[in-house]
Amino acid sequence: MKYIEQDLPKAGDTVVVGLSGGVDSTLTALLLKNIGCHVIGVTMSLWDGKLDVDVNKTLHDSCYGPGEAQDIEQCRKFCEEQGFEYHVIDVKEAYHKEVLEYFKAEYRAGRTPNPCIRCNRYIKFGALQLGIKQLDIDYDYFCTGHYAKIVRPVEGLYGTDVRPFMISSAMDQSKDQTYFVYRVPSDVLEKVRFPLANMEKKEVFRLAKEYGLAAAEREESQDFIPEEYFDALFADKPAVPGDIVDLDGKVLGKHRGIEHYTIGQRRGLGVSSSKPLYVHSIDPKNNLVVLASNDDLNADGLIADEFVWPGNIEPKESVEAFVKIRLASKPVPAVISLYEPKNDESFKGQPWKIAFQTPQRAVAPGQSVVMYKDNVIIGGGIISKTL
Repeated sequence: MKYIEQDLPKAGDTVVVGLSGGVDSTLTALLLKNIGCHVIGVTMSLWDGKLDVDVNKTLHDSCYGPGEAQDIEQCRKFCEEQGFEYHVIDVKEAYHKEVLEYFKAEYRAGRTPNPCIRCNRYIKFGALQLGIKQLDIDYDYFCTGHYAKIVRPVEGLYGTDVRPFMISSAMDQSKDQTYFVYRVPSDVLEKVRFPLANMEKKEVFRLAKEYGLAAAEREESQDFIPEEYFDALFADKPAVPGDIVDLDGKVLGKHRGIEHYTIGQRRGLGVSSSKPLYVHSIDPKNNLVVLASNDDLNADGLIADEFVWPGNIEPKESVEAFVKIRLASKPVPAVISLYEPKNDESFKGQPWKIAFQTPQRAVAPGQSVVMYKDNVIIGGGIISKTL
């Protein structure tokens, strides 16, 4: 299928830019100003100070943490220097409900969530958009520093006349962030643009230094929260220790709560073995962490549900596509087909089966599987089980 890359903002357009204080969003705002756009900066306020952590330990390496105040001050200073209108939008309540509570519930259910995907869908392109609307800001485009493109198909999808706004991979594949934004609805994408879509990260840093931006001297931020905050986040309920077993059910040791383990994990297991062992699966019903050798982590496919489709247009039959099972994985060819649930199975929506052309390692329930054709996302869902 052929796609048309959507035009970026032009001189005279009013553009709201989501600012984090990082180099990508900061340069995005400046580039838009330089072409003659009227730029308005907005920053999400997520941190409520309720997490019992050392506020002096981590400032700039996470999107959720006490360093937010310093980030906001840096964004405010940048906007003042550039003559931009600037707003801080409080999304704490939505973030706590949609991201933090979801994150904890998924881990406690033995799954591995991706909070950044959740945040993009419900906060950055959800609650933040609502906050902008409540400020009565009239704008042509909402822009961020994501590495992705917005495109539309030349023809309607799957025999329909619907030509939704879709997400395509960025030019810099090493920094491509399409996996993170695949759940953002097509009607929201209509007014979204990613000005860094056709730039390489090294060029972004070069320009940022050329313009003397303070953000160019910052290290790239981590996603979500620092690892040292993990215990504090889960302190609202006591962990339930249990057995660590092998595939035959032999007890190898004790775990300190299934929320502390992820599929494919090797370090920190606390068991002795003559060969390397990894987390193969997590059994929340019996409170077990199951270990196996590396080869036993390979899967031929998966079942996923909670799918999102561009324009809500679902395929009518099986499709071939490239799929990613995590951000860092390379897209691999697969066949995607409708899955008929068995009597003892329950799903949150229509499940689909993804059969890999070659086995994939450490497929983790709770993570997302995202499907690409011609580098354009044609859909994606939440992994429910491995095959």
